[in-house]
Amino acid sequence: MSQNKLYVGNLSFDSTEDDITDAFAAHGTVTSVNVIMDRETGRPRGFAFVEMSNDQEAASAVQGLDGRDLGGRNLKVNIAKPREPRGGGGGGGGRW
Repeated sequence: MSQNKLYVGNLSFDSTEDDITDAFAAHGTVTSVNVIMDRETGRPRGFAFVEMSNDQEAASAVQGLDGRDLGGRNLKVNIAKPREPRGGGGGGGGRW
């Protein structure tokens, strides 16, 4: 499995994709930044996923940016875990 996708937590709600790209670009080529937004409010949820062009650049970004300040907050940066499959609906136990 590729380890070039990173989880970035503890982001300031004011951090933009450009801010994140600029910080990570010091460690290699950033191929994508996805700031996670709240579905109901449309505001950032305080974390993002960053994809680097290769595993070595991703490892450099983790080492260089984990715990570093961005927008007044200390970032939490690590290799993203694969998304867990979500279960189907809740059932509910209807009455017969």
